[in-house]
Amino acid sequence: MTSQPTTLAEPAAALRSRVPRSALPWAAVAALGLGLLGCNPAPKYTVPTLPGKPPVAYKENQSGSAQAQANGWKQADPKDAMLRGKWWKVFGDPQLDALEEQLVIGNQNIKQYFANYMAARALVRNAHASLFPSVTLAPSASNQGHGPSAATTSGSGQSYELPLNVSWEPDLFGKISNSVRADAHAAQVSAANIANETLSEQSSLAQYYFELRGQDAMQELYRRQIASYGETLRLTQVLYQNGIDSEQDVAQAESNLRTAEANAVAIGTTRAQYEHAIALLVGEAAGKFSLPVQPLKATPPYIPAGLPSQLLERRPDIAAAERTVAEANALIGVGKAAYYPTISLTASAGTASSDLSRLLGYGARFWSIGASASETLLDFGANKANVQRYEAQYDADAASYRQTVLNAFKEVEDYLVASRQLAEQEARQHLAVQAALRYEVLAEVRYRTGLDAFLNVLTAQNSALASQQTLVTLQTNRMTTAVQLIAALGGGWNAADLPSEKEVAAKP
Repeated sequence: MTSQPTTLAEPAAALRSRVPRSALPWAAVAALGLGLLGCNPAPKYTVPTLPGKPPVAYKENQSGSAQAQANGWKQADPKDAMLRGKWWKVFGDPQLDALEEQLVIGNQNIKQYFANYMAARALVRNAHASLFPSVTLAPSASNQGHGPSAATTSGSGQSYELPLNVSWEPDLFGKISNSVRADAHAAQVSAANIANETLSEQSSLAQYYFELRGQDAMQELYRRQIASYGETLRLTQVLYQNGIDSEQDVAQAESNLRTAEANAVAIGTTRAQYEHAIALLVGEAAGKFSLPVQPLKATPPYIPAGLPSQLLERRPDIAAAERTVAEANALIGVGKAAYYPTISLTASAGTASSDLSRLLGYGARFWSIGASASETLLDFGANKANVQRYEAQYDADAASYRQTVLNAFKEVEDYLVASRQLAEQEARQHLAVQAALRYEVLAEVRYRTGLDAFLNVLTAQNSALASQQTLVTLQTNRMTTAVQLIAALGGGWNAADLPSEKEVAAKP
């Protein structure tokens, strides 16, 4: 069963001869007065509280050995200035700077998010227009006639009308204004999503860039190692020809060399894949994009982390989650407004005549005003269920906001820990590399002098290569972790960069 609203309306045609000419301005004044008496049924919005206060400082900032700090890791000082704007410039790499600038222009994902934002802004303007009267012009012409034997009391002829109609639904109970507010918050969410997507793409680019440079460093390592393995193979061949070494030693030396050559080819494949990924991010075809070889030599910069409480203003994903809650709050007001009556005001004026030549004459004029109200008397709980749906969505969005904040704290702590431990691990790995290289030299000397078998040389060479590979991997990981920490801190973004409700409602 569908409920029928009660209607307090009078046909406009009946009002044409009954309403005095002065009634129209008075009706407008009365409607304005009613609008001023309107109320907003939406709950008063406040940012959802967190499960406990944010920590005073990051836990990791209280940790860290003197060894780690002596080797490049430094505790974040809350008094230090935070990152602003083009955060990637802290790495001091001109090639990375150029790529990041190209990304902002050419990345198609960012363009997609921007188009979504512009669509969201258009929805705000569309909803805002509902606050004002709509005016329509509806000219018409008709011709009526009948046969000679038809029974009729009216004659045939033409009819022409040139009416101008005005209709307005005053926002007495906040339905329209809350709809506008909800759309504005949705547009703010879209703006925050642009910032979040941009930061994600920028951080991915920086990580791929340093991974690629790490592959360049690995290729350089293998180039040196392959040259060393080649010298060792030639030495064993000479010793074998002189009856000192066995054919097995030659085979082992050659196997070591060919394995290294195969691994170097695999590194080239991985490097190409990172290069292709960067091309995609900056909006270029992979086949037409290339980066010169440049082994990784950078060290992670110092990254000020600030205070945990500041993180709430620095992450665009947190801003998007918070504005989503505000949108849900406004929609509760839209749902509650359905409990109240709907008022509609209409007015029309124009000319009507059966003679086209007299259509614009003074005697052809007409005008009318009208008002109607409707109120749902029975809907079997439909409105109540709708409001409950909006309230449940608000609770879900509030929980999502809290989870987003907690996850942000976790990510920063994760990358602070990783930054410290990787710095400490790299320092120890440098010592391991030095020992492995010394072992390799000693093994080769003892082999050349006939004190040790070639197997010891083979073991020493492989140990030195593996130790240096681990060092390159750690150095690369330190750079990518630095990028991840910056992204976890929000890059250079700040909540003040989020457009206001007025700005998202403005024409682009």
